[in-house]
Amino acid sequence: MCAAKILVIDDEPSIQNLVTAYLQKEGYEYLTASDGPGGLNAARTFHPDLIVLDVMLPGMDGIELLTRLRRESDVYVIMLTARSEETDKIIGLSVGADDYLTKPFSPRELVARIKAALRRLQAGQRSVDLPSSLNFPHIRIDPAARRAWVDDQLIDLTAAEFDLLVVLAQHAGMVLSREQLLEKVWGYDYYGDTRVVDVHIGHIRQKLGEDRFIETVRGVGYRFEDKVK
Repeated sequence: MCAAKILVIDDEPSIQNLVTAYLQKEGYEYLTASDGPGGLNAARTFHPDLIVLDVMLPGMDGIELLTRLRRESDVYVIMLTARSEETDKIIGLSVGADDYLTKPFSPRELVARIKAALRRLQAGQRSVDLPSSLNFPHIRIDPAARRAWVDDQLIDLTAAEFDLLVVLAQHAGMVLSREQLLEKVWGYDYYGDTRVVDVHIGHIRQKLGEDRFIETVRGVGYRFEDKVK
């Protein structure tokens, strides 16, 4: 099996050196970039399996880079934000980041998140490990092909959005808390806040075109139902 390819886009040499030392220890193939334009070009030519992306970059910030990247790729992105900049976290998730870490961060935690994301993505390539097609009156989900349709229309979902939809659909009719969804979808002990779930749920609702598919159960979590109208 080929080593996973990780792209690290950060303008701080100390961060690059620290992260790549851990990636090298884990046997990953990696590439670094120090500014926005260079990072976007590297994403297009290196074809990484996962990107670690800093928000504050010279030439083009991480938000703009991710906005452009999402027009052509659904690669998994972990965004790095300053601890004090709550707005960056929400905007980053809103334009397509799958996860985020605040600086300063533990490189061990970053590697744990990378491993969890790659395990989930690689499982998506092995249909033997996945549930069969999930079929509902208006929605059909193929976990092996990582595709979802509303009626006959293919829906464009990011990696995290797709995994979140699958988990909700597998537990159709059941209420899952945000903490349960974090554990099942992100696959590790999550130390961030649960906003990452809320933002991704909002994206899924917009893309499915119907708010009725995913119901918010106030004070508890979310429930998936495809009710025939």
